[in-house]
Amino acid sequence: MALPKIDLPIFELELPSTGEKIKYRPFTVKEEKILLVAAESKDATQEVLATKQVVNNCLIDKDVADLAMFDLEYVLLTLRSRSVDNTITFNVIDPESKENVSLTLDLDTVILLKDNNHSGEITINGDYKLFLKYPTIDQYIDISTMDVNDPLVNYYIMISCLDYVASDDELHYFKDYKKEEVDSFMEGVTGEVLKKIQNFFETMPRLRHELKYTNKNGIEQTFVIEGMRTFFT
Repeated sequence: MALPKIDLPIFELELPSTGEKIKYRPFTVKEEKILLVAAESKDATQEVLATKQVVNNCLIDKDVADLAMFDLEYVLLTLRSRSVDNTITFNVIDPESKENVSLTLDLDTVILLKDNNHSGEITINGDYKLFLKYPTIDQYIDISTMDVNDPLVNYYIMISCLDYVASDDELHYFKDYKKEEVDSFMEGVTGEVLKKIQNFFETMPRLRHELKYTNKNGIEQTFVIEGMRTFFT
């Protein structure tokens, strides 16, 4: 006689980027082991790959490849909160006293910061507008393996987030064009347009939380939690 199969509850959350409602199940011991092994590796790429696998396992009728990076981080936090516990306790080294400080994070208090000046729609001229898209986890993985000293890394990030350019009667998706054609297009944009593209990245929504504590010397300190690696516990 086979062991019984355990039915898991189904939850729903709203994606920060689009407001789309998606369904998910809590992760199981199988997924928790995947995260633990990745955490022990201390390797950023392994952590991201593990996150991709776990989130993809738990999403229902939604491909993780379609998620913006900050959506993925939000989903991971929600999964962790619903599957294990909404609190995480971890240690940090105080930069002033060098002491080991224990901090506790309530995942339910972490918010997604949104900038009112953020926009993925950029006016090129009186005829055309440029539309940008958020980087996905696969693009993040590609970027993480690049040489940080390569001056073309930022250009690659920018190119990977070009979605389409449109006028009243034309629509051109960059994915339909060769790299040389996209490069030629980008060489023709003005410095003002480039600044607006940079602003898109600088004001992109992000998960961020501050934990305040007082070290042994009586000095109040703030530990900033931001990005997937910081939350990877």
